[in-house]
Amino acid sequence: MVQKTVLPNGVRIVTESIPHVRSVALGIWVGTGSRDEDPTVAGVSHFIEHMLFKGTQKRTAKDLAEVLEAVGGQLNAFTSKEYTCYHAKVLDEHFDLALEVLSDMFFNSKYEAEDIERERRVVLEEIKMYEDSPDELVHDLLSEAIWPTNALGRSILGTIDTISAVSRDQVREHVEKEYSADRVVVAVAGHIDPEKVVSKIKAYFASMPATRRKYDRKEPQVFQKTVFEQKDVEQVQICLGTPGLPQEHDAIYALHVLNNVIGGGASSRLFQEIRENRGLAYSVYSFHSAFSDVGMFGLYAGTSPAFADSVLELLIGEMARIKKEGITAQELKRTQDQIKGSLYLGLESVNSRMTRLGKTEVCYGRFVPPEEVINHVYKVTLDDIYQVAQTIFKGDQCALAVVAAQPLPVDLTSLLEKYGL
Repeated sequence: MVQKTVLPNGVRIVTESIPHVRSVALGIWVGTGSRDEDPTVAGVSHFIEHMLFKGTQKRTAKDLAEVLEAVGGQLNAFTSKEYTCYHAKVLDEHFDLALEVLSDMFFNSKYEAEDIERERRVVLEEIKMYEDSPDELVHDLLSEAIWPTNALGRSILGTIDTISAVSRDQVREHVEKEYSADRVVVAVAGHIDPEKVVSKIKAYFASMPATRRKYDRKEPQVFQKTVFEQKDVEQVQICLGTPGLPQEHDAIYALHVLNNVIGGGASSRLFQEIRENRGLAYSVYSFHSAFSDVGMFGLYAGTSPAFADSVLELLIGEMARIKKEGITAQELKRTQDQIKGSLYLGLESVNSRMTRLGKTEVCYGRFVPPEEVINHVYKVTLDDIYQVAQTIFKGDQCALAVVAAQPLPVDLTSLLEKYGL
């Protein structure tokens, strides 16, 4: 059973007791990410995530690395475009320790100047590593191609220039401005007594200040654009994208179904046609990224230069076919069952359950039970799929990102016109 408690300062505590397990997953979620940064400090949210592991008033960075590992636990964090999460997983008997360690990091990190300089070098290496991973880089380039003038189009990591220049004062100012009690969700799932857990969390979070500052998120303008980055690589990385739907759009579940049909797994259209039938790629899939006010739908493939033109045409051709014909009743039923199975199988992990608690509370302001999701998925009709395809598959809003040794000889606009998009 899921329970929610809201402290007077706005901190939300969401718990789920799972009696048959011996583990507990705990996450501190903050409703701020790279989208909420000033362009001059792009990447600061991710940099702060790193800095919380660099030492507190009572623990060194080495202590933080060892304290939960010593009892078989795990400690980690991640940053997205609209939220940040610090999380741990331990045996139930070590919950108090995990909560104390995470709270110590969250409230008492020192942000020492020498630690900032050391971690700056680490993050710069991470950016360089990312630049050397073309299959990941191409996704950031697609965001840039669709939203070139908005924070959503920027990399979560920031750039060499912004990370090189960010100061200790700017790091601390960003924490003070964005890490407000009314943006914090503490999510716990596992073998717990919810009342005791809430009481223990209150002891750490009840006095956290709340700024009640409103978000300043500007809805991005959409551009049709091709972005090419030359790399000395063997494959051509292709990402074709269009604007998608925001998180709470009425048609979001129809888009989830459509995404699965097009490229959501080994039985999907793209996988079967491009990989199985033609042998043109090893990795090929579709994806949808939903944010508070906008979304992005994309198709990805990595292929040899000799096949790149053909693969791009197949991606565009599949979009055009779906827009014209929709999908079959068999595809709809199979995908609905697939989404149901994947969702429930994923919830067998306490980490997955904690993530669901925290993410839905941060994004929607409430817990969204899996039964509600499944109910919406099974209500999707063939006409719903057809209508959402008309909404998002628009040639004048398509963007293309390519990472390759040489530019593609084909023109995106002419291909879109060829297929009637």
